[in-house]
Amino acid sequence: MTATVHAAAGELDEYGELLTILETKAGRLLLNGFPTGVEVCAAMNHGGPFPATSDVHFTSVGTGAILRFARPVCYQDFPQAQLPPELRDENEPGIYRLVDNRLTREPIGP
Repeated sequence: MTATVHAAAGELDEYGELLTILETKAGRLLLNGFPTGVEVCAAMNHGGPFPATSDVHFTSVGTGAILRFARPVCYQDFPQAQLPPELRDENEPGIYRLVDNRLTREPIGP
């Protein structure tokens, strides 16, 4: 999202190529400053001017922002052996999953 460069004026001339590279990597460049603090956590939300800031459906920060990069895939009627390990009933990786609207690490089934 951001890239910060701490430099004196002469250094900017000498290392101008770095700024060109950063322009392709970040949407906000800062010089000799610090960006506002953001964190990937459930409490962080930023949707723009009020009232959008209270609308958690649209955010560029926080856990909701991760969904911008997600491409959901549904596996219907696949045998367990053909599913990714994270989706198999026994939960071999031991990760938290949302099952029947409950966060659990337990295996699925009897």
